[in-house]
Amino acid sequence: MALLLDQQFAPMPNNEIATKTFLESVSHLPPFFDCLGSKVFAPIKADINGNITKIKAVYDSDPVKYETLQQILLIEKSIYGSEWPKVGATLALMWLKRGLRFIQILLQSLADGERDEDNPNLIRINITKAYDQALKRYHGWIVQKVFKAALFAAPCRSDFLNALTKDQEVAEEDCLAKIHQFLINFTATVDAIYEMYSIMNAELDYLV
Repeated sequence: MALLLDQQFAPMPNNEIATKTFLESVSHLPPFFDCLGSKVFAPIKADINGNITKIKAVYDSDPVKYETLQQILLIEKSIYGSEWPKVGATLALMWLKRGLRFIQILLQSLADGERDEDNPNLIRINITKAYDQALKRYHGWIVQKVFKAALFAAPCRSDFLNALTKDQEVAEEDCLAKIHQFLINFTATVDAIYEMYSIMNAELDYLV
């Protein structure tokens, strides 16, 4: 399955996330939102691309200094003082991890076989679960209404899985098995980032 397996996420020794390999892996994910069909998801894709660019700019300024994501947060905390964490790569990674969590929950829901019994070939129930758990609490009512409208333009399950495989002939069973494989290190990475923000008290809850 080309799209998801173009770049597997790497294992994390000691739960530390190497910035370079993380950026390389995550850079392959924005096209995921094209698979959802609706242009309403374009802002999420653009947000992810923008946040990757911001983190990369910080990393490129001193690759040794910012070797891990943990180091980025620690160093920016000392640099920005009271402005932190609402600045720099720390803020960019905070929003990026939410987009990654959306992808993770959606794929996990599909891989686990969760379906709407009345409309088994639709993925609205999977997208809604991902949105409710990963993004909804950070969106104002206007953005939430836009998302609800986007659900009606969401592709059917078979079309979505076909888009994930870049229209290659892959059996659904094989496609879901590859999603499971992708999720192993991807989920561990996203969980580690969330844990890092919790430990460092770097999470913010403002609405957009």
